[in-house]
Amino acid sequence: MKIEKVFEYDLSNELEAAIQELLIDSFPDIYPKDRIYFKQLPHFRFLAFNEENQLIGHVGLEYRVMNLNGKPVKILGVIDLLEVDQFSEGRNIDFILLFTDKMNFYLRNGYKPVKNKCKWMKIDYETQTINGIGHEEVDQLMIKEVGKTVWSGGDLDFLGYFY
Repeated sequence: MKIEKVFEYDLSNELEAAIQELLIDSFPDIYPKDRIYFKQLPHFRFLAFNEENQLIGHVGLEYRVMNLNGKPVKILGVIDLLEVDQFSEGRNIDFILLFTDKMNFYLRNGYKPVKNKCKWMKIDYETQTINGIGHEEVDQLMIKEVGKTVWSGGDLDFLGYFY
C-alpha cells in the first residue's frame, strides 16, 4: 500500500473522480454526488493506493484554531477518516478532533469522548449556504491530546463550520 499527502489545489480531474467514487461508495445515502467534500474542502488529504494504484482509502484534514473556554487551541480536524495519528506527532497541533458513532475503535487508540457545549457555523450541505449558528452539547465528539495542552470541558467555539 502507498499513502500520499495531496493538497486540495493539486488534485487532478482523474484523482478527483476516484475520490468522488470512493466517497459515494463509502457513504451512499448521504454523500453529495456532485463534489468531493461534504460541507467544506479540507486543506489536504491522505490517499491510500493498492499495488495496482487504485484508490482504497482517504482522509481529509483541516488545521484550524478553535476557542476552548476563551483559550485558542490548535485542532487537526478529521474528515472522512483513514488514519492521522502518525502525521500529528511532533507537529504544532494540540488535539485531533473527530465525530463518530463507533467510539470503541477510537477508545482503543487513545481518543477520549468529551462533553463540550459547541458553537459552529451551520452550512446546509445541499444548498451550500450558511444556515445560522448552532449552539449545543454534541454527542459523539472525541479528541486525542497530541500536544502539551490539556482538554477541558466547557464551551468549544469551532470558529467555523462543523466537520
